[in-house]
Amino acid sequence: MQQTIIITGASSGFGLATAELLAAKGHRVYGLCRRPMEHGKIHYMQCDVRNREQVTDVVGRIAAEAGRIDVLVNNAGMGIGGALELATPEEIDLQMGTNFMGCVNLCQAVLPYMRKQRSGKIVNLSSIGGVMGLPWQGFYSASKFAIEGFSEALAAEVRSFGIRVAMVEPGDFATGFTASRRNSQATLDDPDYGPLFRRSLAIIEKEENSGLKPDVLARRIARIVEQKNPSLRRVVANLEQWASVAVKRVLSGNQMVAILRSYYKC
Repeated sequence: MQQTIIITGASSGFGLATAELLAAKGHRVYGLCRRPMEHGKIHYMQCDVRNREQVTDVVGRIAAEAGRIDVLVNNAGMGIGGALELATPEEIDLQMGTNFMGCVNLCQAVLPYMRKQRSGKIVNLSSIGGVMGLPWQGFYSASKFAIEGFSEALAAEVRSFGIRVAMVEPGDFATGFTASRRNSQATLDDPDYGPLFRRSLAIIEKEENSGLKPDVLARRIARIVEQKNPSLRRVVANLEQWASVAVKRVLSGNQMVAILRSYYKC
């Protein structure tokens, strides 16, 4: 059965791959992105997820046009690399505003329609960085940890209305995320942090650029869309990263920090 699906951050990477796959399956897909886009099978709408008024307006127009909203995929996100100590208020606001508050804004906008129809599905993009604090990506991890807690609470609150919530926790993928990461100049210039950050950043970028293809995640999200009762969390990563998430559940905090320091050479 055709479903009406909203996907944020649909101009590239996970969002574009997921939108194309779901549209090819016959669903009515609305792709939200900040710049104007055109695609034969995807209904693109310009929207900044950080702007609550814009989000409310766009979601209202989609609901009026399609008659219902069946699925929301909160994919919009970005990354800022650097030392937590040196992050500026503007960098923190941009990171948390895009990744976390963008997710909140969309959820709050679509939930009235889903509650009214007593059905719906929300898929929030977390990360293995939402399960463990990644060095030099601390506020990115913080934004994803926030999505984890928000999604778990939301799943409990809306289940009575026939609404299901699921999270996808990707590991390293080869997308445009690496090239678009904003790296802190203050960190690069700092005599203490700079050398450590550069060494770790080389490892981070190598792992991302050799990561899985976006289509892998798109297929996982498509399966969640088709499931009646999907699991709350699903790690989508290579074997090593999947194992690291499992191992974290049994290690002490100090042990996990030691592993992260060793892996990222910091």
